[in-house]
Amino acid sequence: MKFLFIVQGEGRGHMTQAISMHDILVRNGHEVVDVLVGKSNHREIPKFFYDKIKTTVDTYESPNFLSSNNNKGIVLFRSIIYNIKRSNRYFKSMSFIKNKIKQKQPDLVINFYEPLAGLTYALYRPSAPYICVGHQFLLFHNEFVFPKGHKIDQFLLNFNSWVTSLRSIKKIALSFVPMMDIPHKKLFVVPPLLRHEVLEITPSDGNYVLGYMLNAGYSEEIIKWHKTNPNITGHFFWDKKNAPEDLEVEPNLFFHRINDIKFLTFMKDCSAYASTSGFESICEAMYMRKPILMVPTQGHYEQLCNSIDASRAGAGIICESFELDELLKFIPSYNKEDKKFINWVNGAEKKFLDILTA
Repeated sequence: MKFLFIVQGEGRGHMTQAISMHDILVRNGHEVVDVLVGKSNHREIPKFFYDKIKTTVDTYESPNFLSSNNNKGIVLFRSIIYNIKRSNRYFKSMSFIKNKIKQKQPDLVINFYEPLAGLTYALYRPSAPYICVGHQFLLFHNEFVFPKGHKIDQFLLNFNSWVTSLRSIKKIALSFVPMMDIPHKKLFVVPPLLRHEVLEITPSDGNYVLGYMLNAGYSEEIIKWHKTNPNITGHFFWDKKNAPEDLEVEPNLFFHRINDIKFLTFMKDCSAYASTSGFESICEAMYMRKPILMVPTQGHYEQLCNSIDASRAGAGIICESFELDELLKFIPSYNKEDKKFINWVNGAEKKFLDILTA
């Protein structure tokens, strides 16, 4: 079969999922004819994506969140207004997506949570069927446990997922734990899509803490903490534009530009992991059996859902800020011998192929 990918470029997770899916399909005799990635002025598509996806990559302008003034969280209302004002650009992007699908003639389109893909299908109705992939679709499941309150945020996130999946034939929900499919909702629950590099790593326990920040404003918290804990080594990854590849902020504290191989190398040997609560890196740390501190990005309801869902699956603890002392206290109580998540992830390839080629 011939596949075409449409990938949201906000954050790292959707891109690494696309890389994993590409490898699964090619390994099983299928072809990925093109990869379309949404870009913005506020995020940079990392070099590792171009290197790893191993097929043509075309970009278009897509909606994104605006950061708060302290560059820690997102500002939802201002983001909505900003994207409405740029709607003419997004209509051009939808036309671009439509034309690429017509040009490449795929048997199936896979949408990695790009809302413009759903709108393209609603407006132009391309002939190729498409399937949506994302942890966000798990929120449509009857058994999903939501954070208390946040009803408006819950509605907006589910509305965004509904728009993203308009006219899709299936919604594939990535989950930390097994759950029943709901065929009448076209909802199928699968394990996380982890890259083969993650699956092949043999982790060990080092003497440093690893971290990832979606927004660079959290660096101030980390620097402040480290000044009172100078003997603890920390390696933190960020996607701050124009920052050096490797920055030694002070002795034993390093900030690195996001790089997939370097990140996994540090993940392999860290003693614990602290991160804003993106789905993908939490899954990678869980697979390597690392205790995790999850810090949902301010104003980012999806990350709050991720952190609660992961905590219920045994991943680690949740804090409102990078309270690394809490992570260090948690390490001795973490159960490294629990292999349920590893066994769940190892069955991913067969489940995906069954769904995609049925």
